[in-house]
Amino acid sequence: QLQLVESGGGLVQPGGSLRLSCAASGFTLDYYAIGWFRQAPGKEREGVSCISSSDGSTYYVDSVKGRFTISRDNARKTVYLQMNSLKPEDTAVYYCAAKLTGCLTIATTYDYWGQGTQVTVSS
Repeated sequence: QLQLVESGGGLVQPGGSLRLSCAASGFTLDYYAIGWFRQAPGKEREGVSCISSSDGSTYYVDSVKGRFTISRDNARKTVYLQMNSLKPEDTAVYYCAAKLTGCLTIATTYDYWGQGTQVTVSS
């Protein structure tokens, strides 16, 4: 059974860091592009970042460029999202998702989703 499980969320002060993990099971991660999305209360789900399956190319939404870094370890079947210089507006539930074809941040193109992990940035 294909499964994605996020972890690493929590409460952090503005300017702090968190590293989210997305652990895959039941499928070969190598063949999948992985996206990170977030959804804040009352807002639509937003594509934050993605990493391709083929060459490891990455994409970031403008609001996180220079602060977030996505990476993958296919041997560990895990994708990471390193989040630095966190801001209160980064507060949301963060989800990872998998798709077979290229790196996109359009949620409807993803086939498999994790359950989400809460990130709260507050003093």
